[in-house]
Formats: sequence, C-alpha cells, structure tokens
Amino acid sequence: MQARTMKAIRLHEHGGPEVLGYEEVAVPEPAPGEVLVRVHAVGVNPPDWYLRDGLSNIPPEVRPKFDLPVVPGTDVSGVVEAVAADVQGFSVGDEVFGLLRFPGFDGQAYAQYVAAPASDLARKPAGIDHVHAAGAPMSLLTAWQFLIELGHEHPSPFQEARHRPVALGAGTTVLVNGAAGGVGHFALQLAKWKGAHVIAVASGAHEAFLRELGADEFIDYTESRPEELVNGVDLVLDAVGGRESSRFLRTLKRGGALFPVFFGEYDEEETAKLGVTVSGTQVRSHGPQLAEVGRLLDAGTVRVAIDSTFPLAGARAAHERASRGHIQGKIVLTVA
Repeated sequence: MQARTMKAIRLHEHGGPEVLGYEEVAVPEPAPGEVLVRVHAVGVNPPDWYLRDGLSNIPPEVRPKFDLPVVPGTDVSGVVEAVAADVQGFSVGDEVFGLLRFPGFDGQAYAQYVAAPASDLARKPAGIDHVHAAGAPMSLLTAWQFLIELGHEHPSPFQEARHRPVALGAGTTVLVNGAAGGVGHFALQLAKWKGAHVIAVASGAHEAFLRELGADEFIDYTESRPEELVNGVDLVLDAVGGRESSRFLRTLKRGGALFPVFFGEYDEEETAKLGVTVSGTQVRSHGPQLAEVGRLLDAGTVRVAIDSTFPLAGARAAHERASRGHIQGKIVLTVA
C-alpha cells in the first residue's frame, strides 16, 4: 500500500542553506498527464540555490513566480509508482529520469515522491545507476540544447533571436570555460563526440579529470588568462558566463560564436567589429531529447561525473558544498 506521507525538503523563507527544512508532507497525486515517481536520487543544480535565495540574481521582469512554502529541485531518477489514466508509454515499475517543469521552479524533486509530467521523463539508461542518472538531466540537456539541437520554439528571455547551435566537426575548435562543472563536463564530451578539438578551461586541480574526458588542451585559469593564450576559436561555450564572459570574444575567429550559459553583458559594437555572434538560450524540459542523450549515457559515450552525494536529509550540507565552488561534475542527493 502506497504511503500517504513522505519526507521532503521545503523552503518557508529565503536565505542560506539553513532554510532548507526536512519535513513530513503529503504524497502528491498525479494529475492528468503525470506519473508518480518514487525518487531514488535528485540532482542538485544552480537554480536550486537561486530559488533558495529568492531568485535575486534574475531580473525581475523574467523572474518566475512561485509561492512559499516550496519544494525545490528539478532533476530526478526513480521508479514509476502510479500512472494517470491518460498517460501512455510508462508503466508502474519503469525506471525513469527527467528534468521536471523547467524553466519553472515547481519541479518539487527534493522529496521521496514526485508527480512528474510524463512529457518531461525518459527511461533511465540501464547502464547507469540512479545517482548518475539524476546528475544528468538539466546539465546535459543544457549542453545539448546549446551545442547540438535546441529542439523547441520557445523564445529565450535573454535575447530576441532564436538560438542556433554551431555545426561541430573535425575542423572545429571549441573552448569550454568552466569545463569541470555540470554543464561544462558534458559540453566537452559532446563536442568531442562530434569530432571537435576541445580546449578546456578550469582550475589546475581538474586537469587530469578533463584530459580523461577527452580535452585536447587545458588552461588553468588561476595561472593564465585564456584570452591571452588562445585565438582563432570557432566556438566558446562559457559555462560560467556573467560579467567577465565578454573577454572570450577575443579568442574567436571572425564568424565565430560565444555561447554563455548564464548571460552576461556584451557590447554590440564590439561583437560587430570582431564579426562574431553571442547567443544563448534557456534550457527546457524535453523527454524525447533526454531519451536521445540517454542512449549516449548507456553506451558510455558520455558519462556523468559525481562530485559528491548526500542523503536527502543532508540537503543543507549539499548546498554548503555547492557554495564552496570548484565542483567536479554533479552533486546528488540520495533518497531512501
């Protein structure tokens, strides 16, 4: 018999990791189009701590609306417990993973059970466990939608033009800034899968890890400034983004492109003079794309690096780990 209550992490106020409460709440009922997932693992992502902080780093005009208390989290891997009558393609007992309801902030994944839109889910790759599967959805879909296939027509809140990935191949050079993090380590692997020459930028502690993933060149940003060492690059995927991202414009050849994952500020006159493009998008939940990247995960073509794991009750400690930075891969919560 299914439990009527469950453990979940909830926010009743905004603040630091200390506002993440471990509480007893009702198990959700799947609405039409949804399945109930018994959660085995939850991926921890930057939007989780943005939500915890009150989304203060997102411009008010594009800030999603939500009400407190709220259960954070979007990335899950688990087992289907119940299926709404109108859902086809999933059955009780199926192992699934997904990015839930993003770019909204009502994924509600930090819990023992979650009601998940079936359209946001895919079958978990059989070749990886729930921890690694939970580490993939948001970060891997971000890298995929930036680099390989956008896969949707929704406009980005950060730019008017539709984002268009750059064709990658054996003659392409890609620089990945923040290459050791969640999005970065997937972007590196996808670019290598397409045959590109990849320059990885991270702190020196990550060099061996990134070379193992396939990086052709490595730059330790604590020792050197990439924009002073590199030029003639076709594409920069800046997984850090923000205020200093524009310095990477100097590394591009004419006709090249800079893709900042977290948008920064760029001078249109400078980009026009350099003959380069700056483009970004906002990752969106996409079950069919997740099924596609799942095949790469299953084959071992792309792998998920795990920085650390914490039990669901240790969500505060997981967020404290995130706040220290220098993450190698993904932080994941395990759910009993």
